[in-house]
Amino acid sequence: MRPTLSADLHTPYHLPPTAVEDFRRDGFVRVPRALEPADLEGLEPDITDKVRRYDTTSDVPFEERDTLQKAFLQVGNLWRGSQGARDIVFSQRLARIAAELLGADSVRLFADQALYKEPGGAITPWHADQYYWPLDTDRVCTVWVPLQETPLEMGPLSFARGSHRYEFGRDLPISEESEGLLREELDRMQFETVQEPFALGDVSFHLGWTFHRAGQNQSDIPRRVMTVVYMDSETRVTPQIAEHEQAQLDILMPGTRPGERPDGPANPLLHPL
Repeated sequence: MRPTLSADLHTPYHLPPTAVEDFRRDGFVRVPRALEPADLEGLEPDITDKVRRYDTTSDVPFEERDTLQKAFLQVGNLWRGSQGARDIVFSQRLARIAAELLGADSVRLFADQALYKEPGGAITPWHADQYYWPLDTDRVCTVWVPLQETPLEMGPLSFARGSHRYEFGRDLPISEESEGLLREELDRMQFETVQEPFALGDVSFHLGWTFHRAGQNQSDIPRRVMTVVYMDSETRVTPQIAEHEQAQLDILMPGTRPGERPDGPANPLLHPL
């Protein structure tokens, strides 16, 4: 039976007074109680059920997995097959917050992913998401929505404060190499690392060039997270597509050619509807 959701998924949320300034200075912001815990508790079972159904990593022995597979189970485009994921993706509250933080009149969907870090799941190495995105702007951000309370032992995100303005490492895919090189460079440049626990209902927003990582899940339950990537609705695909960006273009913006605006069915306008 479909859970009864509160109107809070779609009603405006009043950001703390310094949130926009903090986001633009630091490259990220954690928004307390952005969503109602009861709504997330209602949506989580369907999302988890679909992750189990569509995931292709959990059957691979841990020692045979690559770096990303050891870090988490990853299922993208989940909004197409999970009503729970769709409710989060189409949350007017979240999309409006993203628009406010980005300073955009409107935002559309770029991507969604469920990221489930199993008990004992390895670290998520330092990286910047936008390495993979063939987009002509940095007015793109990810909302990270934990589906349970997430203490430090479960591996919440860590952010390098202000690193979205630093260009070193933007050519590095997420890997063991990026973990080592970026850790050394961020330490050398004295970027502050910020890691905080998340209460259920807390979410974070970070820019595509903000360097971030996550620790190992040292608990005995999965760290279940839903993510949505928002982009300014005026965003276009870059004129030249790098080899490592092609898959994102094909999967997330099908039919969109270089230089065009991705405004097809795969990239619906999320705010305002």
